[in-house]
Amino acid sequence: MSTFQIHAIAAPVANGRPLWRGAMALTLLAAALIATGCAGRRLADPAPVEDRGAAGGGRSAEVKALPGAENAGKPGYYTVQPGDTLFRIALDSGQTWRDVQAWNSLANPNVIEVGQVLRVAPPVGSAAAAAPTGVTAAPVASAAAAAPTGVTAAPVASATVVSRPLASTGTGTATAAVTPTPAPAAPAALPAGDAVNFIWPAQGAVVANFDEAKNKGVAIGGKVGDPVLAAADGRVVYAGAGLRGYGNLIILKHNNTYLTAYAHNQALLVREDQAVKQGQKIAEMGSSDADRVKLHFEVRRQGKPVDPIAFLPKR
Repeated sequence: MSTFQIHAIAAPVANGRPLWRGAMALTLLAAALIATGCAGRRLADPAPVEDRGAAGGGRSAEVKALPGAENAGKPGYYTVQPGDTLFRIALDSGQTWRDVQAWNSLANPNVIEVGQVLRVAPPVGSAAAAAPTGVTAAPVASAAAAAPTGVTAAPVASATVVSRPLASTGTGTATAAVTPTPAPAAPAALPAGDAVNFIWPAQGAVVANFDEAKNKGVAIGGKVGDPVLAAADGRVVYAGAGLRGYGNLIILKHNNTYLTAYAHNQALLVREDQAVKQGQKIAEMGSSDADRVKLHFEVRRQGKPVDPIAFLPKR
């Protein structure tokens, strides 16, 4: 850096002191700052950039595969979609949410990820796959003593992934759309032991019929507090109010093929894992999450909704 020379030319004087001394001091300070900057780097040089590439330990661009991705598209597996919950997936598959949780080793049933692939059929050789089709119900002393009226909803009802509307996942090939028939036999493709003789779960008139696209069951009218009965022997696999659009809901599993659902109740009189007998009072009719007092009743064959009228005795 070259030496700076300062020349004072005809500087004015005040009180006997030249005024240029202050200007010279400021000039010397500026020169010192410029010299310091030049010693470090030139102003035209670019700022240093840290290399965070693979050699420098930066983040990998590889996306981690979600659990079960290798099973996508295989029979007995389901890929989680936006809006799914574990409970809804289990219901649509004809399974209990606890079984689906166990088969997939899920620590928290309320946390599933879009794109995750879940097993929705029992593993070969498992207890669920080898379980007998019939369910032995426990004796019932009285409807009032069946269970406490307060039933705690399953935790999966408030899952992180919001529940989606029930999708139409199949057709009721064994059902007749409008002609009621008393307790038909199971389809030939199903084991004979899986046939179930259902009874009417309530005594009121049918106020809404099955519609594969809009209504997955039938609505039976009545008054607040009317008894809701188990349509067949079974086991309670859900009792709670966590599924949007169903209100206070009970789901019974009758065997490896059939489930029944009872929605919009005022009170639930059974608890999860409880065995019930056909005709046992399991709830009281109400209007929870509904526009009127009614029982929404579904029959599901291997998880697929079918017309309940085809499975109920003719009135």
